[in-house]
Amino acid sequence: MKQIKTLLFDFGDVFINLDKSATLKHLAQFGITKLSPEQIEKNKAYEVGKLSSQDFISYYRTNLKDNNASAEAITTAWNSILLDFPLQRLEFLKELKKKGEFQLILLSNTNDLHISWIKEQVNFYEEFKNCFDAFYLSHEINLRKPNANIYEFVLDQHQLKPKEVLFIDDTKENTDAAKSLGFHVWNIDPETEDVTSLFKTNQHLF
Repeated sequence: MKQIKTLLFDFGDVFINLDKSATLKHLAQFGITKLSPEQIEKNKAYEVGKLSSQDFISYYRTNLKDNNASAEAITTAWNSILLDFPLQRLEFLKELKKKGEFQLILLSNTNDLHISWIKEQVNFYEEFKNCFDAFYLSHEINLRKPNANIYEFVLDQHQLKPKEVLFIDDTKENTDAAKSLGFHVWNIDPETEDVTSLFKTNQHLF
């Protein structure tokens, strides 16, 4: 009898590629070379839907040394983290859905500006989203990883047992939190690993 019944996926650097240093590089043109504790907290608040995109952009515009920064420039800097979405990952996901052997759930720390960009730039976004049995974005459910309550939320929503879930995420802080709750985890390295090798890399679980 197979151990894993649910595959719980992160989005960034699992399906869509990221350049996590890009936003700060872009913000440097406005005098920001390191995020302050306040800015980090604002980013987290935006990620759980406590700020609207308009308020988030306004916050950065009023706190920049270059007060002439436009909303468009701030948005471009913020979205510069987002890169390409390799098609083979979509095909892998579609095959998973077609076989129907696992419940498929997405759990992502993200925000309205990033998702809006992805909807515009990734022409198969809806096809991707429809592969999942559930699709949870932090700014919509007002919870974020690695806080325990976001994992408990998913468990409760679907009546899951942690030992029957494999959670795939590129951030060790996130997989460590899930592991402490009893999940099986794959802390994927986007530099050397690809989600399409899920079964080969984690064959001991299947």
